[in-house]
Amino acid sequence: MRVAILCGGKGTRLSEETKIRPKPLVAIGGVPILQHILETYVKFGFHEFILASGYLGEQIGDFVEQGTLKNNISVIDTGKNTLTGGRLLRLKNQLAKETVFMLTYGDGVCDVNIKELVKFHKNHGKIATVTAVRPPARFGVMKLDGDKVDYFHEKSQTDTGWINGGYFVFNSEIFNYLTDDNTVLEEFPLQKLTAEGELMAFKHDGFWQCMDTLRDKEFLDELCEQGNTPWL
Repeated sequence: MRVAILCGGKGTRLSEETKIRPKPLVAIGGVPILQHILETYVKFGFHEFILASGYLGEQIGDFVEQGTLKNNISVIDTGKNTLTGGRLLRLKNQLAKETVFMLTYGDGVCDVNIKELVKFHKNHGKIATVTAVRPPARFGVMKLDGDKVDYFHEKSQTDTGWINGGYFVFNSEIFNYLTDDNTVLEEFPLQKLTAEGELMAFKHDGFWQCMDTLRDKEFLDELCEQGNTPWL
């Protein structure tokens, strides 16, 4: 089964790093986060990858050429300004023969059991599965009585709802929901699948962390320095 990874965005919220490199090549623990993602899939026995490049895409190609998995990775230029659904649509020729394939973002790591994720997808028989995660808790909750703090509690992950954690599994019918380069996967396609009862959620209560900001990168760096990398 092939794995597609979205690697083409500009990563503007991490501009301290992404002015000179594409976001998937920003390092955590001295290694590009893309390498961490690839190794997560390899750990579960998945070895065929397609990288949807765009912004500074030549660097993605160089990364592949220098790596140990280069014979199993294709890099497809999906355009500098193409949106997420449009990038997937541009991979249609490469994925058209796949009855089922996986897709994730090139900027997030987690310890989801990918074999169980795929098994869940095949068992429910719908078009799409998204891995549902709880966002990392960052802020305490306060209730005020005038200017007096009446209640203070550190927010936990379980206090928040489920969010899209990436790590999708799709049947090939997903391409019927994608229109052009301006298609945002997370808008019309997933919303229409939801309305049709064709989107299922694989709930993951374990580790998940995206790298949207410098703070996120620093947090992941700290975990790597501690040898605490649950996604590997």
